[in-house]
Amino acid sequence: MDRFARLVRVALLPVALVAAQAAPASAQRGPAHTFALGDSTFLLDGRPFQIISGELHFQRIPRAYWRQRLQMARAMGLNTIATYVFWNDLERTPGTFDFRTGSRDVRAFVRMAQEEGLWVILRPGPYVCAEWDFGGLPWWLLRDTTVVVRSADPRFLAASARYMRALGGQLRDLQVTHGGPILMVQVENEYGSFGADSAYKDAIRRQITDAGFDVPLFTADGDWLFARGGIPGVLPGGNGEDDADTLIARVNRFHGGHGPYLVPEFYPGWLDHWGGPFERVPVDSVVPAYERLLARGISVNLYMWHGGTNFGFTAGANSSRDAPFEPDLTSYDYDAPLDEAGRPTPKYFALRAAIARHVTYAIPPVPDFVATMALPAVPLAPAASLADLIAGQTPVNAERPLTFEALDQGSGYVLYRHVLAAGVHGALDVPWLHDYAVVLVNGLRVAVLDRSHHAFSALLTAHAGDTLDLLVEDQGRINYGPALVRDRKGIAGPVLLEGAPVSGWEMYRLPMDAPPRAASHPVLRAGAPAVYRGSFQLTRIADTFLDLRGFGKGIVFVNGINLGRYWKIGPQQTLYLPGAFLHPGANDIVIFEQLNNAVPAGIAGLDAPILSRLLP
Repeated sequence: MDRFARLVRVALLPVALVAAQAAPASAQRGPAHTFALGDSTFLLDGRPFQIISGELHFQRIPRAYWRQRLQMARAMGLNTIATYVFWNDLERTPGTFDFRTGSRDVRAFVRMAQEEGLWVILRPGPYVCAEWDFGGLPWWLLRDTTVVVRSADPRFLAASARYMRALGGQLRDLQVTHGGPILMVQVENEYGSFGADSAYKDAIRRQITDAGFDVPLFTADGDWLFARGGIPGVLPGGNGEDDADTLIARVNRFHGGHGPYLVPEFYPGWLDHWGGPFERVPVDSVVPAYERLLARGISVNLYMWHGGTNFGFTAGANSSRDAPFEPDLTSYDYDAPLDEAGRPTPKYFALRAAIARHVTYAIPPVPDFVATMALPAVPLAPAASLADLIAGQTPVNAERPLTFEALDQGSGYVLYRHVLAAGVHGALDVPWLHDYAVVLVNGLRVAVLDRSHHAFSALLTAHAGDTLDLLVEDQGRINYGPALVRDRKGIAGPVLLEGAPVSGWEMYRLPMDAPPRAASHPVLRAGAPAVYRGSFQLTRIADTFLDLRGFGKGIVFVNGINLGRYWKIGPQQTLYLPGAFLHPGANDIVIFEQLNNAVPAGIAGLDAPILSRLLP
């Protein structure tokens, strides 16, 4: 596409946009508006208003790039941005909220959306799904094995009410009724596919209103699930619906014979898992269906319009009857109109043209966007062995393995160690493995176990006095389906040797919430987990994509920031490294490699991602 080819790419320099028709009046809390539900359409200040929205999640995007992403939304013709709020990223310790560091400042994001001429739809959960760890619920809720999340359990409701009150304190004055851009707030998320507990749904609705949210509320479910997920008196939205007549009929049936009509999630792309193909949704199937909805006056939110990245350990996992555990990629590119690095795709321009055919306001020019660059190979040096990582740590001792939650650890790794009292030549079974384990005898890898591939057993040969280690990785808590309520990490039941439970374990915590420290004189052994370190100098800053082809499985830190998981099986073979995480001058890279088979001598950066390469 000619316009796509002619765009000038610049680094970290947003371009101001011209305000469009039906945009918030002021960046600094303008006059209060009215926003209401009409019989067939939304009403902004008493006039019909069609929501033309795109979803992005501010917590998945480097804060330095928020404005550029919002400008790209306006330039595609959107008048609204929808965003989930990830509770577990804001209350990492019970009772302590962080609304300021990194990409957590939801208030700043909402105000910035208003500055850029966009309305906001807030989707605070408390459960959100989103291919995010535990669907946005805090891991510490699972420390008490009797608590039931997404239920009327008073302990869960007390925690969610505290979160809603804290969120309300950040945002209640930024609602449209108070001069801000927030038009609507969603109650829970896709509850109809999980349960039908009216007491729970009503409790969450009350928590939202008690927190000071006074704009219209809505729910989001497949429209065949309104009876289970909907709340009487609250507008139902039909996720995934592309047929206007079906949506209108089902909303009317549940909502007293009238609308308005909203598709909270219209899918221009789709989600991806490790070991599966990278999903592509063709432009020629997206645009006609989208345009038919617009032509009927349906309000539509593109999910995702821009996906972003599951940095660190934030990626979740899906679960179904046919696939009980499918960990999500680090990349949340989603084949969305705006790619992971915030660059417009041909789908972006096709949807922009479609929107232009259905709106009367002026759509601004497409602004410049962040550049990408290749990065010459950075030499890597051995930095630490697994033994170095646990040196000096006092282990937790127990007769049976403890879960991450019982060890008061949210994510990362735990090393489970047992010294064999007798020799063994038989089956090692870890049926309650959550999720991936490197099995070592006397420090050397002898097997790999993997929940996602149903590999829970291995043949083990060892002698009395040998040390058996299981380095267990959390690959993300389940974010969708009934299994999420019990998805504790680590080893959640007995380990069996030749059919008998193994008693007597030492457990070493390795949360990897910071780069592992280097040892003085590391001695690395092939096939044993290890840490590598490198440094590089930059005179120019731009986005790049670290090339992990040739590596096995692990995580990468750059300048102290965990970029997320990599895994040789694909389809993702690169990790997005935003220029916002880099510095002119010296930069550091640390890699924790779990498999350590012939690791390359260096790691390079590419100017484009590799997201579609599967290995056997």
